[in-house]
Amino acid sequence: MSTDARTRFDRAEALAMLARYGDRAPEQVDEHLGSLELTWLIAEAEQTYGVQVDLDDEHLDAIRTVDDAVAALGAQLAAVRGGAGVTAAQDGAGVAAP
Repeated sequence: MSTDARTRFDRAEALAMLARYGDRAPEQVDEHLGSLELTWLIAEAEQTYGVQVDLDDEHLDAIRTVDDAVAALGAQLAAVRGGAGVTAAQDGAGVAAP
């Protein structure tokens, strides 16, 4: 993980994480995410950023592409980093600080 990855979750970071699922190059990652890929991406983001992601069904159903995942996870990770101790109930986004 680069220093930049600690400050911002972006498409390149998501593609790198997804590439590790299936041992492939980032450019080989399909834009559309399957449920296992999404689960992998969430687990990787949790491990990388040290947070617990707890998305409700509505948020999960809205994530269909890499860009959807970047938007949803990036916003939640930024909220947690910007407000240490923010809980899922407080920010409504589904990410809790560990």
